[in-house]
Amino acid sequence: MRTALLQSSGRPGEVDANLRALDAAAARAARAGAELIAAPEMFLTGYAIGDDVRRLAEPADGPSAQALAAVADRHGIAVAYGYPERDGEHVYNSVQLISADGAPLANYRKTHLYGDFERGYFTPGEDPVVQARLGPLTVGLLICYDVEFPENTRAHALAGTDLLLVPTALMHPYRFVADSLVPVRAFENQMYVAYVNRTGPEGEFRFVGLSTVAAPDGVVTARAGEGEELLLADVDPLLPAASRKVNPYLDDRRPGLYGSLAV
Repeated sequence: MRTALLQSSGRPGEVDANLRALDAAAARAARAGAELIAAPEMFLTGYAIGDDVRRLAEPADGPSAQALAAVADRHGIAVAYGYPERDGEHVYNSVQLISADGAPLANYRKTHLYGDFERGYFTPGEDPVVQARLGPLTVGLLICYDVEFPENTRAHALAGTDLLLVPTALMHPYRFVADSLVPVRAFENQMYVAYVNRTGPEGEFRFVGLSTVAAPDGVVTARAGEGEELLLADVDPLLPAASRKVNPYLDDRRPGLYGSLAV
């Protein structure tokens, strides 16, 4: 399955402009043979937007979700995008996956919030493993800081995730996450990890780009630079299972020894 990662920060605070940008990128990706396009964390609204987080937050089935369902259906490509989700009095840092025919497949709320900024605006999610079936693949969802906790990716591996989509807002000076940690997470769990980042300056942050696709053997099959880019990579649906036969980490675990890790 060819997968496209849209490395861009869009236009912070301008939802309509970001919807148009994702529409155009989806069209390009579909023409290149991609069956899935993923956009970064908080792509819909921008990340460093302060109190506008609450103003621009939408329900999972809100107008932007409906607009992107139409985009997916029009171009025949599944779409995953980060956005602030409103649910009653709570706002979550979320990612939604929509199928190529416009049907909602999965919605994940970030479980590990990063820094005072996120903890000041968002409620943490409580469901660590959210998955959907997309063609021959079981696709899982995490967001940015979540992937830096080995427990999260291992939970996905045990649940059968083949491709882990991670919309992110990785900033300087933490480029080692994209350079080193993401390929290790793919290797130790024998899954594809597609890590799609924002880029450039925004508010007090400077995002590093470096969107990455790492295969179950730890090999980086595609990596972006630091500017805006539409990154394409092929995901082999047979490789995760084959890698788990070669690398027996999951079979050789001894869960009885790990009880203290849950404390």
